[in-house]
Amino acid sequence: MQTGMHLDREHCVRAVRSKDARFDGWFFTAVLTTRIYCRPSCPVVPPKPENMTFYPSAAACQQAGFRACKRCRPDTSPGSPEWNARADLVARAMRLIADGVVDREGVPGLAARLGYSTRQVERQLLAELGAGPLALARAQRSQTARLLIETTALPMAEIAFAAGFASVRAFNDTVREVFALSPSELRARAPKSGAGTPGVVTLRLPFRAPLNPSNLFGHLAATAVPGVEEWRDGAYRRTLRLPYGHGIAALAPRPDHIACRLGLSDLRDLTVAISRCRRLLDLDADPVAVDGHLRTDPALAPLVDRAPGRRVPRTVDEAEFAVRAVLGQQVSTAAARTHAARLVTAHGKPLDDPEGGLTHLFPTPEALAAVDPETLAMPRTRRTTFTTLVRELADGVLHLGVEADWAEARARLLALPGFGPWTVDVIAMRALGDPDAFLPTDLGIRRAAKELGLPATPAALTARAESWRPWRSYAVQYLWATDTHPINFLPA
Repeated sequence: MQTGMHLDREHCVRAVRSKDARFDGWFFTAVLTTRIYCRPSCPVVPPKPENMTFYPSAAACQQAGFRACKRCRPDTSPGSPEWNARADLVARAMRLIADGVVDREGVPGLAARLGYSTRQVERQLLAELGAGPLALARAQRSQTARLLIETTALPMAEIAFAAGFASVRAFNDTVREVFALSPSELRARAPKSGAGTPGVVTLRLPFRAPLNPSNLFGHLAATAVPGVEEWRDGAYRRTLRLPYGHGIAALAPRPDHIACRLGLSDLRDLTVAISRCRRLLDLDADPVAVDGHLRTDPALAPLVDRAPGRRVPRTVDEAEFAVRAVLGQQVSTAAARTHAARLVTAHGKPLDDPEGGLTHLFPTPEALAAVDPETLAMPRTRRTTFTTLVRELADGVLHLGVEADWAEARARLLALPGFGPWTVDVIAMRALGDPDAFLPTDLGIRRAAKELGLPATPAALTARAESWRPWRSYAVQYLWATDTHPINFLPA
């Protein structure tokens, strides 16, 4: 699986004929005779090869005049793994589009965040994805609209603006064009449900199998900051700071999807909230490719075979994670949670949780930059590290968001006092989303290496890990797992 896979016609035809779900999101099949586009795993009888053409994105299909299949719903495919595994212009642009930047700031705002001209951004997206930023954002709006139409009882006018459309007419025209149904017809076809709670949306988050929920949810539950995160009734719950307001996400693992319940103060944040939840759980990863590569090392193969599909637990707020990484330097997980909980109580924004377990949003860098350093219960050197970090984040000198250039962010972090390779790589892995971050000095990694007969010194282990590239962040998850007893979070 690689960039430009839609150009490999023979490979694509084989994937469609075998209905291989691993390729969902990598490319889309458009049928010339029916003018419908599908995901590779569509359950209908495959069309004749001469009637198939392939596109790299749903937006490109729509732009070429194809409408979404009503059976396989290609607009709900997992995202392409490439956008979270690359740090070039196209990948960074796709992460920003998923985060709703085009809807909020337009294409000029997208280009400004990337540091390129509007023309450069449009040219590169067209070349690789067959669609420009406006078309990609439009495809995303249509998917959000469909979700709101089918899962809420909101009036269509409210849905139109919540999904990001500038007018009800644009909403109606787009829905008809993409789905070949009017908004009211889409709602009539949806499974009947109760009226629901205003501001609450329930949906399924798809992923590529396999997925190991114990690794993913176990880590999030073990490190949860009281007031901001909790594990309750089989679901990980946490507060979200969003562009138009705030929200609470509840995420529960199921055998073939993640059950997601989002309570939002402003439904315009729905697209962003979904994108951040998917990123948190690393749901767009390609575990078959990752595990297949790591299995080539005889030391890692038994770990992968024992519990395949490990993901890298990431974050919904990159600045928050960087602050928590500093709080966790040279202390236990319990102590780090205690430090973070104190900051949350003192400086986080309170919110109401209908279920009662969550109380605050994690404090912003601006709020933390205003804290008197003398009130921080930590050693003076770490206090300096903390205050320098939050000041750089608050001033906009340091960027860790989805638009961040990974190499530049690493260099800026290393230049800060108190930031060594371990802290920088933890932030790169969990916040920046670098799939190739590695922690050779980590105590748990070194213990696992010794147990597996791998080199135990950081330099020798790093040399051995060269063959694990570009998936060393995932190798870290497998090595860490040798130090723990897995917990089954799937419902019985």
